[in-house]
Amino acid sequence: MVDSINTLTVSILDRDFRINCPEENQSELTSAAKFLDDKMRDIRNASQNSGKVLGADRIAVIAALNIAHQLQQLQSEQAKVAEEIDRMNERLDDAFIQDLSLDL
Repeated sequence: MVDSINTLTVSILDRDFRINCPEENQSELTSAAKFLDDKMRDIRNASQNSGKVLGADRIAVIAALNIAHQLQQLQSEQAKVAEEIDRMNERLDDAFIQDLSLDL
């Protein structure tokens, strides 16, 4: 099956970007663009409230760094949860083996 590629227009910080995207991924891309737009607007508004004027490039880099940092934190948390699940599975396996040996 060949994916149908369409051009999607997303708006980020009042600029439109045309992006080729498979039809089945358009809602995710639109959601990601909205997320990025919201982050960039938050940064722009915070900088304006503090009396600083940041260019769109700097705002984009700050937003990208913040999002990358959040991703790293989530990946670290996910790794910790996976390790805990592995430990629990090992304990369950040990308990199950002990229970089987008691039945014999």
